[in-house]
Amino acid sequence: MKTGLVLEGGALRAIFSSGVCDGLLEGGVMTDYVIGVSAGIAYGVSYVSQQPRRNLEVVTRFAPDRRYMGWRNLADRHNRSYFGLEFGFSTIPNELVPFDYDTFAAYRGEVEAVVTNLNTGKADYLPVPRRDKESLVLQASCAMPLLFPIFQINGQPYLDGGVGDAIPWQRAMDKCDRVIVVLSRPRNYRRKPDHMMKLIRKRYRAYPNFVAAMEGRAEVYNRDREQLFQTERKGNVLVIAPESTLGVARTERNTEKLRLLWAAGYQTAVDRLEEIRAFLQD
Repeated sequence: MKTGLVLEGGALRAIFSSGVCDGLLEGGVMTDYVIGVSAGIAYGVSYVSQQPRRNLEVVTRFAPDRRYMGWRNLADRHNRSYFGLEFGFSTIPNELVPFDYDTFAAYRGEVEAVVTNLNTGKADYLPVPRRDKESLVLQASCAMPLLFPIFQINGQPYLDGGVGDAIPWQRAMDKCDRVIVVLSRPRNYRRKPDHMMKLIRKRYRAYPNFVAAMEGRAEVYNRDREQLFQTERKGNVLVIAPESTLGVARTERNTEKLRLLWAAGYQTAVDRLEEIRAFLQD
């Protein structure tokens, strides 16, 4: 039986899923397949590399650091992102909080990141390279519209995977028999239309399919969540969601808030560990 783990994005709110992953790691639960979106997969690779609390260390050390995120980074013509790309995706994993590339490479399963193809407006599912010390695929998956540059991979322009497939549970169901889905928003959350659509239409006018995907993003997201919860009721997936995001913003700098949201995810995994094990082995 093949098992899968799906990790929704949400920028720094995804620290909840890191807590869940750390609880799973400490409980000896490792799935055969991992797929994530944006920060979900950027944090999720530390689950595959079996480094519990690594993401917690990263955000509590560097969320307040202007090198990690801030408007000055966006104004830097060599960076053009709210997040410090070289600092966050190279300096931290390669020098400051080392990522275990060897354990990641030894993982026998499959790891995919969701990206949105600007030409089609649809999701592409890219394998995460095992020894890419620049983390290009992860950067592209995290590339929030307006706050990141467009990434070119294999001749295709990409941005945030959350536009094309925010919760890739159906992709996981196609590959796995049992799937755990970790959300970054409470169950009662409903996405609203993007209030920056006027600027998005102007900035990405060369990519009409992407603009159309952005215009319909809220409706598609809300409908997909309803389908997910219906599938959960049938017993085919197990969904883990926070009861509250505890006021954590996408670009949260308050390390105590981040620590508490991580702890909520961790405790949820610990409390549901036997349920999770039974689900994966059923």
